[in-house]
Amino acid sequence: MGSVGSWEETVRKAEKLVEEAMKDNDASHDAAHVWRVRDLALSLAREEQGLSLPSSNSNTMQIVELAALLHDIGDYKYLRDPSEEKIVENFLDEEGIEESTKMKILRIIKGMGFKDELAGSTNNDLPPEFGVVQDADRLDAIGAIGIARCFTFGGSRNRVLHDPNIQPQSDLSKEKYMKNDEQTTVNHFHEKLLKLKALMKTKAGKKRAERRHKFMEEFLVEFYEEWDGRA
Repeated sequence: MGSVGSWEETVRKAEKLVEEAMKDNDASHDAAHVWRVRDLALSLAREEQGLSLPSSNSNTMQIVELAALLHDIGDYKYLRDPSEEKIVENFLDEEGIEESTKMKILRIIKGMGFKDELAGSTNNDLPPEFGVVQDADRLDAIGAIGIARCFTFGGSRNRVLHDPNIQPQSDLSKEKYMKNDEQTTVNHFHEKLLKLKALMKTKAGKKRAERRHKFMEEFLVEFYEEWDGRA
C-alpha cells in the first residue's frame, strides 16, 4: 500500500475526511465514534493475528484501519446527497490504493450494517479483516458507550424514550428496521443491541462483548424498576 510515510499521510487525510463528512451528525455517529472503532478494530486485529487473520499479509492492519475510519461515511441514516455514497471510493482512488485492497475495504464497509444481516445478505465473499472491523463497530454500540449513543440518537430523532404499550418488534425485517418510525429508544435495545453479542465474528470480539452486554442488561433492569417507581 506504499511506504510508511505515504501511509501515514493517507491516514491523516482519511481522518480529515471523516471530520468533514461527519461534522453535522449528532454525537452518536460523530468522528469520536470513528476514532473508537478504529482503535477497537486495530486492538481486535492484534488479538486475532494468527487466528482468523493472515499474519503474513502486511496489508491487513492497513485494510483494518482504513475500513474502520471510513465505515460510516455515506451512512443511509445521515445521507444528505446521493453523491455521498461515492465519497469513500473516490478517496481510495485519489490515494492510489491498489485495486485489490480498495475492493476489500469497500466490501468490508458495504457489509457492515445490521440491516444487511437482517436481510440475510451473504458474507461469503467478505475478506478476513471484515470480522474485526464489524465487531469493533458493534462493540461501540453496546455497553456504557452504546447506551449513551442509543439515547443520543433517539433524542436526535425525537423518539419516545419508553412506552410500555409499544412492544419491541420480534419479526424485524430490513425494511422495518430502516423505517422504524414508531419505535421507542428503549425498544432498540431489544430489537438490536442485545442481539449483537451473539453476532460477533471474532473470538476477541465475543470476549469483549460479554462485559458490555451484561452492563446493558443490568441497566435495563434498573431502568424498568425506576420507570415503574419500584426503585
